[in-house]
Amino acid sequence: MNKCDRCHRPTRISTTSWFNTDTLCPTCEDEECRHPDYEYAKQVEREAVMRKDFNFVGVGWPGVDGRVQR
Repeated sequence: MNKCDRCHRPTRISTTSWFNTDTLCPTCEDEECRHPDYEYAKQVEREAVMRKDFNFVGVGWPGVDGRVQR
């Protein structure tokens, strides 16, 4: 069983954050999707992949109330 990197609860279902390499449970994924910089993080990730940067670590999770430095 995986453990969520944000809330540290065990989870059988997980995904990877668009902001960084954290493993997220569904609750933390929902929280991330509501973040105002979510679309920006996805865009930057796509651009990295297009440059063939497959080891891109993301723009960084700024926290629920934080903002990504641009």
